[in-house]
Amino acid sequence: MVLAIETSCDDTAACLYDGERILSHVVYRQEVHATVGGVIPEWASREHEVKLPLAVVEALSQAGVDWTNLRVVAAAQGPGLLGSLLIGSTFARALAAAWNIPFIGVHHLEAHIASIELGEKPPLYPMIVLVATGGHTHLYRVLHPLRIELLGRTVDDAVGEAFDKVAASLGLPYPGGPQIEKLAAQGNPFAFAFPTPRTTGVWDFSFSGLKTAFLYARRDHPELRTEDLCASWQHAVSVYLTDKLIRAAQAFHIPRIGLVGGVASNQYLRQYLHSQAEKHSLELYLAPLQYCMDNAAMIAVAAWHRYANGLYSPLTETPFAR
Repeated sequence: MVLAIETSCDDTAACLYDGERILSHVVYRQEVHATVGGVIPEWASREHEVKLPLAVVEALSQAGVDWTNLRVVAAAQGPGLLGSLLIGSTFARALAAAWNIPFIGVHHLEAHIASIELGEKPPLYPMIVLVATGGHTHLYRVLHPLRIELLGRTVDDAVGEAFDKVAASLGLPYPGGPQIEKLAAQGNPFAFAFPTPRTTGVWDFSFSGLKTAFLYARRDHPELRTEDLCASWQHAVSVYLTDKLIRAAQAFHIPRIGLVGGVASNQYLRQYLHSQAEKHSLELYLAPLQYCMDNAAMIAVAAWHRYANGLYSPLTETPFAR
């Protein structure tokens, strides 16, 4: 039985996992940040201090177990907001020490990759996986849940960050990704052709140019509906992400691809990637919608692999922001 804790950013989550089933999963979303259009780190830390004990108690109650059933406590160690990570990691290490059970610190992006295992079909490896979140756009070659190689990453904005900034330019509330998706659903994805970003690293990403291109398109083409611009921009992002993911799979001769992270909840991206995976005869794995955003279930699954292999973390291990 794994008790997993997630406090990487502004979501407080706790989960109980027995190696086969998610027995309980509690998430407290912090709504306070929407009032200022972004996450305030100090506010997030204070919210975690209040909500985390409640989340753990509720997770234990939902699962119908108590601390004597636990065999390991796991928590996200980074990357993320350092103050938020310190709350979750310190709480988890204190529980492990008090209950005399192992502690396992989990890399946040490794956990997002592990969310694929929460889908309906067990994943096969190796696999090329794209982690697309508000703070990260990373491309990985996953040989095994414990053997993960970084191929490329964004050199500037993350894709989720770009969605939020485009939404902010339109005066839309935070988080902006779902707002852009709603407008795009009412528009024509082929109304405007956005440029394809170029990077020095073949597997790296760049979104600052695409973000600026949206601002220029809105300024220079007032005749275009906002819905059409959003749809066209979302299409350009989807094509860009999908093309690089598929080309990596072909370059490394790997017949499987995966998409995880908060941006993986975008329905247009999921559908476009599905159509292209079929076109190129690639097996596609998508993180389930309820596990795309930050959550403790993915922490639990990633921790389980480490627990099964005796890869415990020292209680002196501290979180890292990057």
